[in-house]
Amino acid sequence: MEWEIVIGLETHTQLSTESKIFSSSSTRFGALPNTQANEVDMALPGALPVFNRGAAERAIRLGLAVGGHIAPRSVFERKNYFYPDLPKNYQISQMEIPVVSGGTVSFMLDGEEKTINLTRAHLEEDAGKSLHENFRGPYGESSTGIDLNRAGTPLLEIVSEPEMRSAAEAVGYARALHSLVVWLGICDGNMQEGSFRVDANVSVRPKGQKEFGTRCELKNINSFRFLERAIQYEARRQIELIEDGGKVIQETRLYDSDRDETRSMRSKEDAHDYRYFPDPDLPPLFISEEWIEQVRQNMPELPAQKQARFEQEFELSRYDASQLTVDRATSDFFEAILQAGSSANAKLAANWVLGELSAALNREEISIEQSKVSPAQLAQLIARIADGTISNKIARDVFAAQWDGELNGDVDAIIDARGLKQINDVGAIEAMVDEVLAANPSIVEQHRAGKPKAFNALVGQVMKVAKGKANPQQINEMLKQKLDA
Repeated sequence: MEWEIVIGLETHTQLSTESKIFSSSSTRFGALPNTQANEVDMALPGALPVFNRGAAERAIRLGLAVGGHIAPRSVFERKNYFYPDLPKNYQISQMEIPVVSGGTVSFMLDGEEKTINLTRAHLEEDAGKSLHENFRGPYGESSTGIDLNRAGTPLLEIVSEPEMRSAAEAVGYARALHSLVVWLGICDGNMQEGSFRVDANVSVRPKGQKEFGTRCELKNINSFRFLERAIQYEARRQIELIEDGGKVIQETRLYDSDRDETRSMRSKEDAHDYRYFPDPDLPPLFISEEWIEQVRQNMPELPAQKQARFEQEFELSRYDASQLTVDRATSDFFEAILQAGSSANAKLAANWVLGELSAALNREEISIEQSKVSPAQLAQLIARIADGTISNKIARDVFAAQWDGELNGDVDAIIDARGLKQINDVGAIEAMVDEVLAANPSIVEQHRAGKPKAFNALVGQVMKVAKGKANPQQINEMLKQKLDA
């Protein structure tokens, strides 16, 4: 039997506010346990929540970016359940009327554009954290500690429709969403610190069946690689279970990256199990058209808009434009190169950002913001390729010297110090071509016999004589003239 995987993702995006969603406590990461939790976060008697306007503004930004509906009136509700690090025994969230509903997220997968519909995005508070490992109680006994620093941290939970049909598609969507929230400045995107966490709802069904199978939720995945592996494992587990005559149980499961498997955590509740009801301590959230318009005016240019502009203004291919707008830092770096004087050579700049620069960043596992070659320095290098001072091949050696900090990355100084200036003198190039043709009569005969590789071999021989410094275009033209004569 052929099986189809059905995947929907719920993404917990930590909003970039300095204080929590219902209190004035700091959201800074890494503080000592329980040093960033006040009476509201700890649910002390008589403490009342006060909503953080900045959280709503960030939700509006997302709604505008995905083309969703921003509710003029939304409601906060209490989601009731017990957990040791949830002091109130309920979480303040949104159920009936979320702040954003609908919208889409698009991304490229294997050269094809995919679009996933969003169900909703709602505001809520995070819970605290239970500390199990290496924690000891007052008498040295093995114990569990509770850190409430995260309690009350503002979250925007973004829920997709169950439209993804492979682990690769789910990862593509998650990456695109991650890039978008960072681009908008509503989340720092740090997955290791828990700023962007994904829950994957996975089910399987026979191909062609309309009804969904029983889903399992894979909880709190904080790595794209783990997301892909967790979905693949869970789909296999469910298929094998059904084919062996078993039945999938709706439950929440955890992914164990060390064993590359999912394991049961708890049975999965439905909405009615949480006994949602409006929070009596919080009024409805009203968002006016004026507020939405104010946020719209301060929005950055969106990835899709910038991609279209790159294609039209700089005549880049759709692929190049899409790769340059995968994240805001890359697009900003590219535009800084153009502003530094390479606007006439946008295609060449794109090739260098996506090629040599990207490879250098990957080798050292650093971000483009940490690049050892600045946009201005790369613009200078591109200008010297464009004006024929150096070839593209020699430019790679110059770039490596820039990366290593040689002569403070000054392109002209590196070229002069290493004697790398390209030979453009027609007479000198002609002399080298004549020398190669005279020394390689057999290759010349192969070319005249119609063997295409022979010509490239002759070009290579001339470049060898020129020690890589001759202008490749002039070599090609001169060889063609001599061989066709």
